[in-house]
Amino acid sequence: MSRRFLACILALLIPAMPGFAQAPTPDAAAASKPSTPIIPAPPTIAAKAWILMDADTGKVITEHAADERMAPASLTKMMTGYVLSEAIRTGKVKWEDTVRITPNSWAQNPAFIGSSLMWVDINSDVSYRDLYYGLVISSGNDASVAIAEGLAGSEQAFADMMNQQGARLGLGNTHFTNSHGLPDPEHYTTARDLAMLSRAMIVDHPEDYAVYAQTHFTFNKIRQMNRNELLGEPGVDGIKTGHTAEAGFCLVSSAKRGDMRLVAVVLGTASRAARTEESRKLLTYGFSFYETAVVLQPGAKVTSARVWGGVADSVDLGVTNGVHVTVPRGRVPEIKALAVDVHTAVEAPVAAGQELGRVSVSLDDQEIHSQPLVALQPVEEGGFFTRFWDALVLFFLQIFGKA
Repeated sequence: MSRRFLACILALLIPAMPGFAQAPTPDAAAASKPSTPIIPAPPTIAAKAWILMDADTGKVITEHAADERMAPASLTKMMTGYVLSEAIRTGKVKWEDTVRITPNSWAQNPAFIGSSLMWVDINSDVSYRDLYYGLVISSGNDASVAIAEGLAGSEQAFADMMNQQGARLGLGNTHFTNSHGLPDPEHYTTARDLAMLSRAMIVDHPEDYAVYAQTHFTFNKIRQMNRNELLGEPGVDGIKTGHTAEAGFCLVSSAKRGDMRLVAVVLGTASRAARTEESRKLLTYGFSFYETAVVLQPGAKVTSARVWGGVADSVDLGVTNGVHVTVPRGRVPEIKALAVDVHTAVEAPVAAGQELGRVSVSLDDQEIHSQPLVALQPVEEGGFFTRFWDALVLFFLQIFGKA
């Protein structure tokens, strides 16, 4: 029997025998491997600066000149509204409280000629609620000054409040000199700071933020439409337009589809139509090619840590606020979450919320998110014998480098 004949017989029998598997051809191996989703380049935006950010995770999907200081025009009123919402939250004022309209906040103030107005009358008393609607929907410069004078006594003092809030929110390239956004050399912000302010508004004051979705407001028998022409498109519920000759046409927009919310900031376009179209491009790109993944729910246990000298031998470690990440669509199954830097010599007492490690989230072996791991429950000190014995054991473990 020739060797060639035996080789032919073995070639026929081996694939059918238990324990043998024929190696796939290179083409077959490639076909069985999951393909990486194709993500096109971000769209070209006809604006001076822009940014697209996931509102939940803070992930920047695309940006251009996002830290360049620019005139914000009426986008300033986002901070004016935020300061008012904070004053309501802290009990400084109530929505039904009223503000007396002064010559400064009167709609006929010569400084307001040619600008957007709520049309308040001098010496009238207007509630903070109406002023907020006039600020957000009508983009009233008169409403802005009335809020400023009502909360701080003067625009200058109110601008200081705005800047303090900006510092608290981490808006490092923003400075306000007024409540409305009419031009001033020292009045500026950036696309990134506006996106961060948008996130704060949505998270900190969701009920007040809902006003940004309203399409019209009537005051003093004058009905005005919201200038955000994206309202009514899928998921769009805000936020604010702005325009001056210096700033150009600007729009901060936000939309939520499913579990994903995006914020798009477009500054310095050439027209109203352009700011709407360029913002639409950014939102469409983000929703089409990215998604927000919930990696861990709030309070989810990730691991545990050994506790010495406590009434319990261990404590559960997890995350307080949950873990969300933004990744290209189709990549969620590839996300990995690991507990790292977990403390090994935790001594009682342990407080709930105490940081005892961190969770690292990675994609393609690159860390894309890190968050503290905290104790999910307290652990009180144990009795004298427990504390003495655990201290002794821990002492010897530390000597030998085992703890």
